[in-house]
This record gives sequence, structure tokens and C-alpha cells, in this order.
Amino acid sequence: MSVERANPYGSFNFLVDLGNGDSTSVRAGFQEVTGLTIDVTTSEYRNGNEAVNRVRKIDSIYKVGDITLRRGLIGALDLFQWLDQVRTGSQAARRNVTIQLRDEAGLNTVMTWRLINARPIKYTGPSFNAKTGTDVAIEELVLSCEDLAIE
Repeated sequence: MSVERANPYGSFNFLVDLGNGDSTSVRAGFQEVTGLTIDVTTSEYRNGNEAVNRVRKIDSIYKVGDITLRRGLIGALDLFQWLDQVRTGSQAARRNVTIQLRDEAGLNTVMTWRLINARPIKYTGPSFNAKTGTDVAIEELVLSCEDLAIE
């Protein structure tokens, strides 16, 4: 349920539930979530006898963009195991993922995005650099989903 207010919310407090049935424990928080998009395609049409010399835009189907999740590498294999389910053709690989924006105190959910039938399509491990490597090792998972609901 979305909560309206006059000032915009910060984007730094959020929870990601990967839809694996375990909502009580947090193994690792995600640093970044990007790609929450919906694109509606349009078709252009014009009758030959139209009174105006322009096309009409007709709404068509829509598609949901791919969502990218990034987190610090903690040695957990859960993201790779989920991708492996997709590679082996398991129907259990499709999950409903929930992303919740929290208020500044991190106590209340103010908006929720639900990814319907999400599944991983790309995994990227961290980059290693022995010469100048001072960054945290980050792993990345790209999800494809069939629909996006916002509450």
C-alpha cells in the first residue's frame, strides 16, 4: 500500500524478498536495484481519408524491463542456485519477487513493487584487481519478469 506525503522519499531504505518462501531471515541486503520499468508500445495508424494530415497513436501491448540487483559478495550460493534452476528447466525457478521501499527510519513500508513470474537471466560475479582493488566484491543478478505491479 503506497503512502503519500508532500516530500519525496529517500531511495536508500528498501527490502528485497526473492520469493523463495523464507521471509524471516535476511542473508544479505542488496546495495542497488535498477530497471523497474514498464514500456507501452504504440502503433501508428492513419486512414487514407482522414481529415487531418497526421497519424493516430494506438496503444498496444506493454512489456516490463529487466531488473538488476547488486549486492556485496558474502559467499552465499542462493543467487547462483536460482539461476541454475533456470538453466536446468525447473518450473520452480519462476518466483514472485517483492521490493519494498521503507521510510527513513526503516520501519514502515511506503510503496511496494511486485515482480510477477521473475527468473534470473544473467549472473555477474565480482571484478578482481590485485593492483588497485580496494572496492567491495559485488555480485549482480538480472531478473526478467512477466509483469510488474505497484502497490
